[in-house]
Amino acid sequence: MAKAKSVFECQACGYTTAKWLGKCPECGAWDNFLELNATQQAHLKEQATQLSKPSNAIAITDVVEETISRFSSNDIELDLVLGGGIVPGSLILIGGSPGIGKSTLLLKIAANVAKQGLESLYVTGEESASQIKLRANRLDANEKSLYLLAEIELATVLSEARKRPYSVIVIDSIQTMFSQEIASAPGSVSQVREITFELMRFAKEHNISIFIIGHITKEGSIAGPRVLEHMVDVVLYFEGDASKEIRMLRGFKNRFGSTNEVGIFEMSERGLLSAKTLYGKFFSTLSAQPGSALTVIMEGSRPIIVEVQALVSQSMAHAPKRSTTGFDTNRLTMLLALLEKKLDIPLNQYDVFINITGGIRIMEPSADLAIIAAILSSFRNRILSKETIFLGEVSLTGDIREVLSTDVRLKEASLHHFTKAILPKKPLEKSPIKCFEVKEVIQIVDWM
Repeated sequence: MAKAKSVFECQACGYTTAKWLGKCPECGAWDNFLELNATQQAHLKEQATQLSKPSNAIAITDVVEETISRFSSNDIELDLVLGGGIVPGSLILIGGSPGIGKSTLLLKIAANVAKQGLESLYVTGEESASQIKLRANRLDANEKSLYLLAEIELATVLSEARKRPYSVIVIDSIQTMFSQEIASAPGSVSQVREITFELMRFAKEHNISIFIIGHITKEGSIAGPRVLEHMVDVVLYFEGDASKEIRMLRGFKNRFGSTNEVGIFEMSERGLLSAKTLYGKFFSTLSAQPGSALTVIMEGSRPIIVEVQALVSQSMAHAPKRSTTGFDTNRLTMLLALLEKKLDIPLNQYDVFINITGGIRIMEPSADLAIIAAILSSFRNRILSKETIFLGEVSLTGDIREVLSTDVRLKEASLHHFTKAILPKKPLEKSPIKCFEVKEVIQIVDWM
């Protein structure tokens, strides 16, 4: 009888090899390879077989379109990110740093579903049922159709899930669950992969929507193998500063809709609430100070007015410091180099700090002009008008270029009583805001 070949698996990323290695060639982790026993190898082969069932090719004109049905979570922001509501039979992964509000949000969603007369199950592997009950009291989430299960064994969870016609199941969290079929610790690559596969199969077979809470690593990605994100239907990330009340839910993958939308929540004594109004959350007009400029960014289809703060101070070090919060440091370095070349400002002798207020992170180049305006304002110690917004992308040649959805941004600014806008081109539609065109970076000096 032939001896079974050994298989070693990296517990950081799931990479497999026929021999033990000190360093994983895939993720670079050290001393993370464990040998898989015969049972574990058999499960890997079974999963691979089921995931790669042969099928016959058909003409695309003969494919029958499936109508995707949805039901509301009774939360405007979550429905927006999901593309209109929860899809029955979908597997949804939500990640985020500890304390950001993942459990709070999903307990509230499970209660919202129960209020519609549907049954939901909240499975907790990190807290007791009494702890969840205390949170439910605070969130006003006590519903007859909401059931709690404090369990970490997968077979027990699936057995309970078959007892009632649940519409939604929440798993808190995937790293605490374990399957007796796999002889490794909860949270390991083998366990996470096995449990996710079984949950995916169960969701599709019983048409139940399953939400999975996932821990994140220090790099900000979901802990476990990358196949976890590939297997699920939707991947959402909870972002925000735990010391501030604003939270943002971003979609990074959605098989049933767009990933452009962002849900914004506000943490309160009653848990996470949908942010009905964002006015004043990300900027202040109480007092004008040097180094402050305002702009309008787009989060999905939603315009948000944010304040850009800059601090330019004389550097005592050989290499001046560049630090950003909520903005790309590499892009800041590019903008500083451009200012040195075009305006002959010796910023190589100054430390530069950039902060985007409210804990928001700018992901688009439309704030370039506001960043430059804030830097020049701080450098020259001159105050910018709090009634003015700056819109424009800055190129390496010093040109200021148009940004998308200018009309939408100006409309949002006018609703909050802004009167002036500095931008590269006036909009085609008439705007209540007085617009001033600037084509090159050097022209922004006229506004200082």
